[in-house]
Amino acid sequence: MRITLAASLAALSVLTAPAAHAADRTPLWEVSGLKEPESVLPHAEANVLYVSQVAGDFRAKDGVGFIAKVSPDGKLIDAEWIKGLNAPKGLARVEGRLFVADIDELVEIDIAKGEVTTRHKAEGAVFLNDAVAAPDGRVFVSDTATNTLWVLADGRFSPWLSHEGLKGPNGLLVENGRLVVAAIGRLPKDGDGGAPANLVAVNLGSKAVSDLGDGRPVGFLDGLAALGGGAYLASDYGRGPVYRIASDGSFAIVASFPPGTADLAYDAGKGVAYVPQSKEGKLTALRLP
Repeated sequence: MRITLAASLAALSVLTAPAAHAADRTPLWEVSGLKEPESVLPHAEANVLYVSQVAGDFRAKDGVGFIAKVSPDGKLIDAEWIKGLNAPKGLARVEGRLFVADIDELVEIDIAKGEVTTRHKAEGAVFLNDAVAAPDGRVFVSDTATNTLWVLADGRFSPWLSHEGLKGPNGLLVENGRLVVAAIGRLPKDGDGGAPANLVAVNLGSKAVSDLGDGRPVGFLDGLAALGGGAYLASDYGRGPVYRIASDGSFAIVASFPPGTADLAYDAGKGVAYVPQSKEGKLTALRLP
């Protein structure tokens, strides 16, 4: 899948005017001119947001992908902090290490040094997508194309679970002894309306897979974050909205965007969501009630 590149890095800017597509919510800020921003990860202690940017084909091993640093108030700190990646997507952090899902490998970065230290190969993986760190230091990664979840544990990166019930696993969240999965389903293509999906829960002990709530289709889900109180925030890559999804599976749109909303993050302390818009080349910050 080839996505048109956004404006060049030289055009990076912070927009203060409301975005017309952000429904009735006025963005706190927007950073524009990004190159296929796919995932954002806040690092509170460092007062920074890491933003992965594909910059080319989502499946191509072209070495043009990179990670930028953005401040929590929307200022570009370092446009190409880590370069030489392929199609970097989901991000996870374990202490001083940043992990990046990159097609068929999990890239490990020393944050203090700002350099890649290890590339954990995933033999047989097709489309590594999101990454999340568990409290015990394990890093889980979704392979959307093969309905597989991978895990990095004790230095070994290996398949952890393959299951059709994952419905195209994308965004990941660890909570209360389970892995919550935002399933993308099947994206629309060539006149086919596709098959929207829902949130799925995987027990970290038994690996039992079940729908979260009643399993009603929500959208073509990508990013996932916990809102607290059993509610979740999820983005719809195929259609664009950001949803609030309750534990019973019911949902409502909280912000509207064009298609391409990707792996968002939520700062519960500030009540702020950070939403990458991959096709628009933007990172948008919204305050949510």
